[in-house]
Amino acid sequence: MAMTMLAVMVVLMLLGFPMMVPMLVATLAGFLIYLPNLKTDIIIQQMISGISPVALITVPMFILAADIVTRGRTANRLLDLAMTFFGHLRGGLAVTAAVSCTLFGAISGSTQATVVAIGGPLRPRMLKSGYDDKFTTALIINASDIAFLIPPSIGMIVFGIVGKVSIAELFLAGIGPGLLILVLFSIYSVWYAWRKDIPLVDKAGWGERLAALRKASLATLFPVVIVGGLYTGFFSPTEVAAIAVLYAFILEVFIHRVVRLRDLPAIAYSTGLITGIVFILVGAGAAFSWLISFAQIPQQLIAALGLADAGPYTILFAICIAFFIGCMFVDSIVVTLILTPIFMPLVLSAGIDPILVGALVTLQMAIGSATPPFGCDIFTACAVFRKPYLEVIRGTPPFIALLMLAAVLMIIFPDIALLLPKLAFR
Repeated sequence: MAMTMLAVMVVLMLLGFPMMVPMLVATLAGFLIYLPNLKTDIIIQQMISGISPVALITVPMFILAADIVTRGRTANRLLDLAMTFFGHLRGGLAVTAAVSCTLFGAISGSTQATVVAIGGPLRPRMLKSGYDDKFTTALIINASDIAFLIPPSIGMIVFGIVGKVSIAELFLAGIGPGLLILVLFSIYSVWYAWRKDIPLVDKAGWGERLAALRKASLATLFPVVIVGGLYTGFFSPTEVAAIAVLYAFILEVFIHRVVRLRDLPAIAYSTGLITGIVFILVGAGAAFSWLISFAQIPQQLIAALGLADAGPYTILFAICIAFFIGCMFVDSIVVTLILTPIFMPLVLSAGIDPILVGALVTLQMAIGSATPPFGCDIFTACAVFRKPYLEVIRGTPPFIALLMLAAVLMIIFPDIALLLPKLAFR
């Protein structure tokens, strides 16, 4: 069954069908060929149950909040704030890029939105200051990956639903790895600037810093509300998502006054399109997952790979490798929907904390979004910066290596991801 379903998916993908079609057709083919005595109504039931969890309500709300913020002034204000504090340091402009991507990622939760919002205004400044084009583009693309880890994260929501793991704990588990990546990128940026002898810029005075802090104060409260509400247990993830939409609406419509009321239908339409795609994928993934679980394909694959009696480190490295390779070629949400049901029984039987696995999987999703050949952030950068594909990916290897180092450190020191969830919930 597994080979038949895989062959159907590969053929349909090569023919150019969107990913939801190969998943559904492969599921239907496996069902009709190998389980002809079961009613096909089960497929519809599994798809409906897949999109029924209450936690999925957070997806359209976080997407809507990100759309509103992306059209406003929040990104520029965060960029100016980071610039006043870090711009004068050796490699300060590159560090500013990493910090700005982290801050904006904590608001938008979208790697692509971060590439557009931060990369658009910052890239010309970095090129003018002497940074190499390939380094600049690669830094922006890969620093935007932090948005996948810092809450809110749609990737974590999907993993939490498929793996039946607490989304609130997953959100907190992403903060440590996100900050770790920020530190690694900052160290590499300082080293790069020193090696290339990038000239220093004038240090901002405290008057400029306070002015920038005042302008960005409401934007910086955004992640404080999200993380603080989750950490204290005062808000559930669903309530946090609703607050994020309200906060973004008030901030950009009534305070910054950049987004107008007449812009909201277009923003809602964009949110609806993205949400529809995500929900169809989740529904198709639920039917696919049910079928492979019913056919005991995960157990067969694990036995074939020799992982049934493997230790925790071996299992975690195997998970990272599988998700890393998968996310290089296929949309990360699809990879999560397919691979999570295969590995979760093994994770639970080995006594591995599923929250750690969720953080590692989300990191691999983030790496995949900026890794050739099909990382979505690469194509976003090609469109925004008007650069050919090969030029965009030239500078990515060092950053991918740093992201992989972060994954290794998380496996060796799991408290990088687990400390905050332990303090808040255990």
